[in-house]
Order: sequence, then C-alpha cells, then structure tokens
Amino acid sequence: MGINLLPPSDTLNIKTIDTVSIVAYSVIQDTVRTDEATQSIIGSIMDPIFGSTTAGFYMQYQLSAEAPNFGTNPGLDSAVLCIPYGDIYGDTTARQHLKVYEIAQDFYYDTIYYSNYTLQTYDHLLADHTFVPARYDSLTIGGVKGQPHIRINLCQYSNYFGNKILFAPAAVLNTDATFILFMKGLYIESERAAYGGALMSFDPTNSYSEIVIYYHNSSDTNLSFVLSGSSGSARFNHFDHNNYADATPKFKQQVLQHDTTLGKQDIYIQGLGGVRVKLHFPFLKNLEKAGKIAINSAVLTFKNAQTDTTLQPPVTLSLLTVDSAGNVAFLPDESEGAGYAGGSYNPYTRTYFFRIARYIQQVLDGTLKNTYLYLQANDPTASVLVTNRVMLTGTKPQLPVIKTDKISLKIIYTRLH
Repeated sequence: MGINLLPPSDTLNIKTIDTVSIVAYSVIQDTVRTDEATQSIIGSIMDPIFGSTTAGFYMQYQLSAEAPNFGTNPGLDSAVLCIPYGDIYGDTTARQHLKVYEIAQDFYYDTIYYSNYTLQTYDHLLADHTFVPARYDSLTIGGVKGQPHIRINLCQYSNYFGNKILFAPAAVLNTDATFILFMKGLYIESERAAYGGALMSFDPTNSYSEIVIYYHNSSDTNLSFVLSGSSGSARFNHFDHNNYADATPKFKQQVLQHDTTLGKQDIYIQGLGGVRVKLHFPFLKNLEKAGKIAINSAVLTFKNAQTDTTLQPPVTLSLLTVDSAGNVAFLPDESEGAGYAGGSYNPYTRTYFFRIARYIQQVLDGTLKNTYLYLQANDPTASVLVTNRVMLTGTKPQLPVIKTDKISLKIIYTRLH
C-alpha cells in the first residue's frame, strides 16, 4: 500500500524468474527398508508402463497362550493361514496366486531388512492358493461374523505343518522365544501376474493376522489354537520388479540404459523400492552474477502426465538430499512442516509442489552444496510402504504435451546490491 507515493529509487528491487535450468531423470532406487512396517504387501501387478511388480512377505507367528495343553489323544483337523484385507492397488477383479512355505532361517525383530533381502525356506510347499480379492466380503466362521480376510489351507498337500504344532515338544511351547526357534515363520510368495493384477496391503498386527490350528481330542471335537501375528513379530517384505523386463521401451531407455535426455519428456516415480527422480539445478549460482540476492519464494512444481489410468499416484512425495556418503536428509524448508513445504498431490490440478526457498538461499550463501536432489514415493523416516506410482511431465516436453505442464521452478527474490 502506498507504493505509488514513493520515488522509484526507494522501491524494493523485487524480481521473478521461472527460467532456471532443471535437469531431471529417473533412476532405480534399489531398495527400501521393509521390516516392521505399519502394513505389509502381497500380490502381483502388471503395470502398462512400469511392468511387473511382485510382493512376498516373511513373518513370525507367536503363541496366543504359552504352554498350551492339547489334551489327550489330540488329532489334527486342519490348519488355516488368515490374512486380513487392507487397501488394494490395481485390478480387484484379477485372480491372485499365492504359495506358502515354512521359513528355514532365523530372523529377528531388532534387525533391519530391506526389500531385496530373502530368507531360506524349506522346499515343502504348504499351500498353493488362487483367489479373487474380496475386500468387502465378511466371513462367518463357527457362527461368528468376522472382517474380510484371505483363508489359506495349510493342509492342502499334507498334515505336516499342523501336526508340527500339535505334537511339538512341550519345551518349545513354553515361551515365544523358544517357539520361534522351532517354527521360524511363514513366507507368502506371490506368483507374477501376466496382466492386470493388484498389490494388497494388510496390517500384520491385526487380530485376523493369524494361523488357526483346528483339532480334536478325547474330550472335545471342536477345538482350536491360534498362532498370532503381533507388533513384536519379526516381519519384512521382499519386492521383485523383474528387472523391469516388462516395462515400456521409453522407460527402459531412460532408467535401464541411462538416457538422461529422455527426462525432458517424462519422468517416473514408483514405490516399493522401485524408481525415483534425480534432480539438479546446474546453473543456480548464476542468479547472483549481478549481485547478492535474498530469496523470497521458490516453488518447485511437477505435473502428473497421465489422465487415462486407474492407478492412482502417490498421495505424497518426498524431496531429499543425499550426500557423497549416502546420508539422506530433508531440505531445510521441511522444518516448517508439510503444510508449508508441500509434497502432497492435488487431484484437481494433478500437481505436486515443494517450497524450497531456504534450500535455494543456503546454496547461494554457500551453506549447502548444490548437489543432486531425489524425488521419491517413500518417506525414509516413516514405516510406510507405498504401492503407488506416477509418471510426471519432464523438463522440456515436446508436443502434444502442453509446455506449461513441464517441471517448473518459480523464484521470487530481492536484489540487495
């Protein structure tokens, strides 16, 4: 207000620029940490751009009661693995194919496991289960209505697993510590989908995440004992992207063959240890060629390039720095909170934005190095696995893409001298 009353020499020298050079292209992320995540993933999806992704799951199960007494002359009726439904990403009408094996290798709750890690399993196949996900169909078991879940018969081929529990030595059933050395857990393996498919998440600590041993004895014919998944159970996911053999040629050329120039048209981001974007502002220091400046605002914007897909983009993205030692850190603007820093997807504008004024200022001041940034689906500080993926418009897209959809960095600054 009142700026018209001031002589021109007294007005602030405020400038706006949106032509900062940006280099961006997609690279393989390699792995993400998956142990003790808030949800676990099973299933397989064949994405029309990213190709195949398959999720397998390792988990320990604990005694619902220590030192159980199965009575006189116990006999096995069945053993059932239960997996509660959570969110489903992909085609819910496509058939899924799961196989279940017993884990043969010790693993531990307080150990870090990444998405490329595997454990040894016994060759004996416990179950081979094909089904169509029924996320909203509740089940009635023993006259009691329960929440929707997958039920897999572990006695499909033999009674081995159920009898292993029912006739276990008393000493191994005394505590959870001795039991998990005896029965180390199960591996649920997903068969690769040829087309369609989906990734299904579930809470491994849910009360329906369990193995139920149904049995009888000399006194009763309708008995059961539960092995539970719990917050203290060791668990982790294994993800397989099939080396992106099923991805589109343009994806392969950019991500696998390292043709960074293709980042001008499109860039790719995928969760589950998939793909992230490497980002750089090579000529940022040129902003101060004519003198010192103060950054008032700097907003980095990305546009979703797809409007014709049912595969939803990630709800949020993370923008990070990674130093030469591999240490990951958020930008200084993140300290103002997500509401300021950004990163959330706007479905109406199909955009993500990040405020990075502090980062730009500290680079210009020499406090931070002008290194590469990484844009990715997962937050490395959160125990959340992200199934979503997105294709974003690149830095200099060609027709028919609208040029205003390109990655943009709009900076407002004040020239100090």
